[in-house]
This record gives sequence, C-alpha cells and structure tokens, in this order.
Amino acid sequence: MNIWIAIGATVVGCYAVKVIGLLVPAGVLERPLVKRLAALLPVALLAALTAQQTFADGQTLMLDARAAGLAAAAVALVLRAPFLVVVAAAVLVTAGVRALGG
Repeated sequence: MNIWIAIGATVVGCYAVKVIGLLVPAGVLERPLVKRLAALLPVALLAALTAQQTFADGQTLMLDARAAGLAAAAVALVLRAPFLVVVAAAVLVTAGVRALGG
C-alpha cells in the first residue's frame, strides 16, 4: 500500500509542477536570469545523472568500465565528433574494457 501512496504523491506533485509552470506570468519568463537558468538547468541535471550512474553503485564509489566509456565519449566530444560517433566510442570502449575483465 505504501508504494501506491508514493505513486499517488508523485502524480500529484508532477501535475502541480506543470500547473504552476503554466500559471507563471510571461514577464517572469522573459527575464535574462530565468532564461539563462532555463538553458543551463537541463545540462546540469544530465551531468549529475551521468556522474551518478557512472561513478556510483549504491553508496560506494566505483571506477569501472563505465568510467572508461565516459572518458572515451569526452575525448570524442573534445575532437568535435558527431553525436553517434561519441555514443559509439563510449559503447565500444566500455564493451572492450569489460571484455578484458575490467
């Protein structure tokens, strides 16, 4: 039963955030600070999610094949490779390190 309460609370919370977003006046959304935060927030959230999924395993810090794949993707990004090449490099390096026993 507790899981259904959590699901219901999440549904209500998501709906409330959507409604609040629709009720914000247009003038507030046109402010430079709000525009800059709206542009940077998704990048920060994605970076945090990537770091958490790459370097964490529960409550412990892990350095394994995922970190090597992330490093390969970072190198590909620095070299300005297309997105699919970045993803392919990360996948190939991660699979290679895992195949070698890492």
